[in-house]
Order: sequence, then C-alpha cells, then structure tokens
Amino acid sequence: MPKREMMRLLMSRAGQWIATVVVVVGAAYYAWISLPGAREPLDRREAEALAMVQSHPAIGGGTILQAMEEHVRSMKERGQGVRLGEWRVQQVENDIYEIRVQLRDQSVLGQWFEREFIWHAHLARKKVNAASLPADGLTPKDLDDDPVSSSS
Repeated sequence: MPKREMMRLLMSRAGQWIATVVVVVGAAYYAWISLPGAREPLDRREAEALAMVQSHPAIGGGTILQAMEEHVRSMKERGQGVRLGEWRVQQVENDIYEIRVQLRDQSVLGQWFEREFIWHAHLARKKVNAASLPADGLTPKDLDDDPVSSSS
C-alpha cells in the first residue's frame, strides 16, 4: 500500500474515532443535565423548601402544585399543547431557597408561550413569597407584607 493511501486511511480512522468520542461525551453530558435520575437528590432542607412552595395555598383554592397540575389538565382537555417542566430548588441564602418551574403552553392560535414561576421559601419564617410575575398571579398576598395594612 502506497504511503499516501496509508496516510489517508489513518486520517479517516482518526476522524471516525474523534467523531465517536464527541458523540459519546455529548450524550453523557446531555444525560447528566437533563435526565431526572441523573442529578443528585434533594437534601432535607431543599425538599422542605420545595414542599413548602408546592403545598402553599394558591389563589382560587387548592395548593400551588394542584393549581399547576389543574392548568396542565385543562389545557390537555382542550387539545392545546402544554408542558410543565421540572421543579428546581437552589439555596439563595442561609434559610432562603429559590424554587423554579417553567410552564410552556400553546395559545388557541397555536403560538407557544413560556413562563417561569419563581418563589422564595423562607424556612426559618415558614413563609413563601412569589418572586416572579407569573408566580405572583398564583400566590395570594401575605397580609404582613402589605404596606397599606401594616401602616394602619
């Protein structure tokens, strides 16, 4: 086999090897960031913060989790697309945790909208506050935080 053909064959094999490695590493990274079982489980305080938010009363009755699930159910019944993302928890300060969930839903005209609901769970105070406009529309106002009622 001539030297030129041998080099071409080696370069081809090296390219195939590199492409295989890139695909395998990419698949592993994708699985690590997106598959639910691939992440570390929540610690006790994160789980407590998530439970506080999900079980917090929602405007219109029920809990925040029930309201989110009811919205998904009703959208599906109407034949509209909807997807509730994974609930994510992150510690912000000592006893304050931020809970996020994304909701994608389809309008009657077929346009997709994505909203991110964000709450802060204060473990020491046992209090939940809306931290985004979509969450504010789902979470009742706490009378202690109302400037009008606290000044009178």
